[in-house]
Amino acid sequence: MITLPAGTRIWIAAGVTDMRRGFTGLSAQVQMALEQQPLSGHVFCFRGRRGDLIKLLWFDGDGLCLFAKRLERGRFIWPKAESGTVSLTRAQLSMLLEGIDWRRPVRTADSLLAI
Repeated sequence: MITLPAGTRIWIAAGVTDMRRGFTGLSAQVQMALEQQPLSGHVFCFRGRRGDLIKLLWFDGDGLCLFAKRLERGRFIWPKAESGTVSLTRAQLSMLLEGIDWRRPVRTADSLLAI
């Protein structure tokens, strides 16, 4: 996992993205569709049509980084909206990258107080 500076926002681009896009194409999508600046230091997340590939675009202060992850099984959970953005927390991003449903995380066991 990348270490993000405090104050970094994480944005999901709703809808489907052409995963053939690289730095230039995704930067253009950040500017046009998300109305954000790719060099702002925020993280921008994109998902392809099949849902098993995700790309993250992030400016770390020195240069633009492009991270990609493909799930061998399952799909990344994505908003149903066709356009717009969704903001995530760091914890939600971690769950997203693990293929966990970040929208409704469920505890595996009830918390019991020790007496």
